Amino acid sequence: MLYTEWNWDDALAVRYGEGHEDGFEEGRTEGRVEGLTAGQENEKISIAKNLLAEGSTLEFIQKITGLSFEQIEKL
Repeated sequence: MLYTEWNWDDALAVRYGEGHEDGFEEGRTEGRVEGLTAGQENEKISIAKNLLAEGSTLEFIQKITGLSFEQIEKL
């Protein structure tokens, strides 16, 4: 922003950190999405382990959980 484009509202925004608040909220939203994604993946793995313990086939587990055969075999 050029000096000639600077106005009082811009100065107040910088002074009171309005951009900081927007960035903070954006970061929280991204964190929630990442947390939900990780939680869903952990739940799939937990279900796959339970199905393996019950003797289910790899194909059935893959169909139910959506995990790859490689991921299931590592369990």
